[in-house]
Amino acid sequence: MSYILQFLFIALAGAAAFLIYKRVSIIRKTILLGKSAGRKDNPSERFKTMLLVAFGQGKMFQRPIVGLMHFIIYVGFVIVNIELLEIVLDGILGTHRLFAPILGAGFYSFLINVFEGLAVGVIVVCVAFLARRNVLKIKRFWQKEMTKWPRTDANLILFYEIFLMTLFLTMNATDSVLQDRNVEHYEKVGRFAFSQYLIPIFEGMDSSVLVGIERSAWWLHIIGIMGFALYVTYSKHLHIMLAFPNTYFSNLRPKGEMVNMPTVTNEVKIALGLMNANDVPATPIARFGAKDVNDLTWKQLMDAYSCTECGRCTSQCPANQTGKELSPRKIMMDTRDRLEEIGKQIAKGKTTEEALNDGKSLFGDYISKEEIMACNTCNACVDACPVNIDPLSIIVDIRRFIAMEQADTPASWNAMFGNLENNMAPWKFSPSDRFNWVNKINA
Repeated sequence: MSYILQFLFIALAGAAAFLIYKRVSIIRKTILLGKSAGRKDNPSERFKTMLLVAFGQGKMFQRPIVGLMHFIIYVGFVIVNIELLEIVLDGILGTHRLFAPILGAGFYSFLINVFEGLAVGVIVVCVAFLARRNVLKIKRFWQKEMTKWPRTDANLILFYEIFLMTLFLTMNATDSVLQDRNVEHYEKVGRFAFSQYLIPIFEGMDSSVLVGIERSAWWLHIIGIMGFALYVTYSKHLHIMLAFPNTYFSNLRPKGEMVNMPTVTNEVKIALGLMNANDVPATPIARFGAKDVNDLTWKQLMDAYSCTECGRCTSQCPANQTGKELSPRKIMMDTRDRLEEIGKQIAKGKTTEEALNDGKSLFGDYISKEEIMACNTCNACVDACPVNIDPLSIIVDIRRFIAMEQADTPASWNAMFGNLENNMAPWKFSPSDRFNWVNKINA
């Protein structure tokens, strides 16, 4: 029987790994639809940024209480699942608490006690987060882009984590009772700090029933972890994995510094005599700005998959606060939705070109002109994001498409563009009069 269970465990683990691999491959393909973004410079600064922002949760603590709660759930869930190594090895080898005799009962019990403390912390924080979302109804969790599925997704993960941690405690509590009864295969390691309070629930049960509960909790826990690992690749909780590379490849330039399009910059330099036309390679320009996801960079597409949907960006956006249509969070969600649409077509066997040429585009079908034109490029959304996502860069690229490809900017903007071209200033006066104000000061 044990060999059958070992085989079943290995088969389930293999199936989960295969499905996760397929899903990750599709995500990788859709991210690589984007153009080059560089981001290979200054590796030490990038590594420092990743440690502070992703691992250290630095920006989360701008709101200390919520930051601490998120840190507990993040560290707790990650560290508790270190025990997954033992569970996996037990499943493959057909053993039970493999590390107990290796580490010694005392040290092993200490580790499990730490894991249990963190598990209880995860449960408490998850309950608090559920209350914030569904009882207190914090405004940023109920804005219009937070439709039924995004809200359900967030709640599912919180319930899922409570379920997994409860299974972990149940497994340990029944294990402790079976140890006391000297049931075969249950290593003597003593009772544990938190699960011992669940023991009275199980003490009156028959040993065979307890073995069934303990084994069921064990199997449900490991299958739940496998399911969780697969589910997060479809969820906004993909940020658990992508926060690290996303923060590593952050934009290290000062906020507010916009990168000009090289082709346009070269044309201006040629017109001003600062560059020879022969020095510029004759590369065709596919499109000015961005209409669809393949016009963006791979980093912008990674940003979309890394979005936590926390809404901090939107809550800080002055345009959104004044009732405009713009929501930076929606920009990122729409970009991911477009990538998901393309990914589904690729998964069905279509080429990336076929998937992109489906009659839809990011701008127009997902993001409206009204949203894009409402942005005042203040960078509040970029500054607020806890994983260094840059919604503004996508907004600016789409706005470039509107201005340079569609020539569909407002009349006031067109007047400003004309003044910049003719007078080198947004205002309509002669360049020779630009410093007349100095004379008034010196008068």
